[in-house]
Amino acid sequence: MTSVHDFTCPRLTGKEQPLAEYKGNVMLVVNTASKCGFTPQFEGLETLYKDLKDKGLVVLGFPCNQFGKQDPGKNDEIGDFCQINYGVSFPMFSKIEVNGDNTDPLYKHLKAEKAGIFGTERIKWNFTKFLVNKEGDVVKRFAPKDKPESIRSAIEALL
Repeated sequence: MTSVHDFTCPRLTGKEQPLAEYKGNVMLVVNTASKCGFTPQFEGLETLYKDLKDKGLVVLGFPCNQFGKQDPGKNDEIGDFCQINYGVSFPMFSKIEVNGDNTDPLYKHLKAEKAGIFGTERIKWNFTKFLVNKEGDVVKRFAPKDKPESIRSAIEALL
């Protein structure tokens, strides 16, 4: 059986990051965008990360430009935007696709493990969140409208 720990993904810098390095941590995997109505969720995600990282939470951000072309920048521009505007210190990865023929392998796995509403796998919009337990199993999927602070208790239950 595949777990999230079996994947390696490039960071914004291009350096490959084995997700196995997060074994023993709870992960919140989020497809992000810099110019979306949900972009202010970066602030809530950063708060969760800062508050809970010492207890074992890691937030992983994956920029995506598939929804309304709301993240058109290059990786370095995305990183600068997140740092300057929201003080993002959690790991950010290279821009990916979460739907279609070029779906990133990690997202194929996440969607297969936890379908959305009505059993559909397709990601509907930016800031869809997947909660992953310490063993690398996908345990819950949250909609873009679910604010980070509203899912805190679900995260804490796994820590």
